[in-house]
Amino acid sequence: MALFERFKGKRSKNKYRAGLVEELSGEEQLQTEEGEENVEEAVVKEEVIGDEAPSAKPKAKRGFMEKFKKGLSKTRENINEKINVLVKRKGKLDEEFWEELEEILIQADVGVATSLELVDSIRKAAKKQKITESSEVVCLIREEIKNLLDYHSTPLNITEETPNVILIVGVNGSGKTTTIAKLAYRFKQENKKVILAAADTFRAAAIDQLQVWADRVGVELIKQQEGSDPGAVVFDSINAARARKADILIIDTAGRLQNKTNLMKEIGKVRKIIEREVPGAPHEVLLVLDATTGQNAISQARIFQEVTGVTGIVLTKLDGTAKGGIVLAIVKELDIPVKLAGIGEDMEDLRDFSPRIFAQALFEE
Repeated sequence: MALFERFKGKRSKNKYRAGLVEELSGEEQLQTEEGEENVEEAVVKEEVIGDEAPSAKPKAKRGFMEKFKKGLSKTRENINEKINVLVKRKGKLDEEFWEELEEILIQADVGVATSLELVDSIRKAAKKQKITESSEVVCLIREEIKNLLDYHSTPLNITEETPNVILIVGVNGSGKTTTIAKLAYRFKQENKKVILAAADTFRAAAIDQLQVWADRVGVELIKQQEGSDPGAVVFDSINAARARKADILIIDTAGRLQNKTNLMKEIGKVRKIIEREVPGAPHEVLLVLDATTGQNAISQARIFQEVTGVTGIVLTKLDGTAKGGIVLAIVKELDIPVKLAGIGEDMEDLRDFSPRIFAQALFEE
């Protein structure tokens, strides 16, 4: 492969090769055993009633920057502290410095290809500005990260015409249902009328959990029995949204990837109904990704992008990982914008993703 040519003659060649193999084999890791469905249902029920579930009661608001910095503390320690050690140890910007910087980024799950391209951009910027001291390069790293994310940044597509239909996709256990609850809470705080649709009819636990959150947030849920046709649920929910003059309709979908063909058929049918009943919809197809899964999130994103036409990423559990560099890999390698980020357990902790604040929070103490 052409990518391996970049590593010839480097002392850390084997480390890069291992990282690349791991990255390319992520889709194989994605496949789970059938027995995990039952385990997940137990986890889902615990999540609904457990102490870790987000509270619908508003807490004192913290500054956006302060909250984001706290949420990224593990990633910042993993990237920023290692870069600071490198800067102190290496005074000059030599080849060894750039190789070690690449390795730091790869270890933070930025990804092999993205790390190489990012370091190349930083090197060119340093050369152009005639920077030779390593202590002056940190600001360049932050700026290049912001530029990369800025290029792919777009806000949520919420139109004046109603109902706005938001299709939520993602694997089971990624935080999909709690993300729906937080989105519903957010829109309700903006005085919008919200309806939820339980189109993941494969698991009773998914429907039950969504009902709990609908009750907590104070929004209506359109549902049918376990095993019902997801398309019928979507059709009913669209009619209900129109009849009740809802501003936002948020649709949950099945998250099992053991059989990609069935998933494609199911999502394809749901999309066809949405497109037929609401011209221009779905207005967003948001893929919920668990940041703690690292490179496996890339594999998930590739499959869902192919199957559902993803328009944006919701990155959950960003506060629970030291490898938040996955944000950069997702954006660069898949050309899908990260639109929302989960940086805590409270209802208000699902925030619009800001490239500037992400880059700033990553490097500021």
